[in-house]
Amino acid sequence: MGTTMGTVIRTATITPMIDALRLMAWLSPTYPVGAFAYSHGLEWAVECGDVRDGTTLSDWLGDVLERGAGRNDMILCAAAHRATEAGDGAKLVEINDLALALAPSRELHLETSQQGRSFLDATLRAWPCPALSTVAERLAAEVAYPVAIGAAAGAHGVAREATVAAYGLAFVQNLVSAALRVAPVGQSAGMAVLAALTPQVAALAETLQVGDLDALGSATLRLDLGSFQHETQYSRIFRS
Repeated sequence: MGTTMGTVIRTATITPMIDALRLMAWLSPTYPVGAFAYSHGLEWAVECGDVRDGTTLSDWLGDVLERGAGRNDMILCAAAHRATEAGDGAKLVEINDLALALAPSRELHLETSQQGRSFLDATLRAWPCPALSTVAERLAAEVAYPVAIGAAAGAHGVAREATVAAYGLAFVQNLVSAALRVAPVGQSAGMAVLAALTPQVAALAETLQVGDLDALGSATLRLDLGSFQHETQYSRIFRS
């Protein structure tokens, strides 16, 4: 009995750990989705002077999280997770179509669709399972990045709130990384911004993982319009 109980306890402990490690791997900068190539309009924000130091970077990212794509992506990630857990393929397709339609510019559409497709293909090869194969059959063309991550986590039974929180933090981390390359922000300032925004990500994840699609909406018009400007920006290193 002692051995059986010990096995049960170890299994209960190891499973959440494996899920956490899986999320860390999926959202690592080394995962082959090409996230390093995108700045989500940040490069234009630096060019026009909206982001010029750690303080303005923190303000800009905080707005994107609370009022823009960060918030919307976390909602879409949670919705895709729920649809996959429920085995509702039609709903998953509907969520993906909506996510792609919400991209306000060609560049931001490319950012989400290219990363989403790359993520789903790479995950299906490295972490295959029947439920994920079903997802891939449903999402055979363009896939929005948050939808791909939410669906993959749902297919593997990874907890929804942890998935949404991990996605939100990875979203911020990628933009801080972009800022280190294009803005007058050093590594120490960048990590301070990330640390300051982490509680905001956690609070949003707790709320948004139970929200429905009616909660979608954004008010980051300067970022959206700046994304159009970035398409013709004279000197640039990012694709968005």
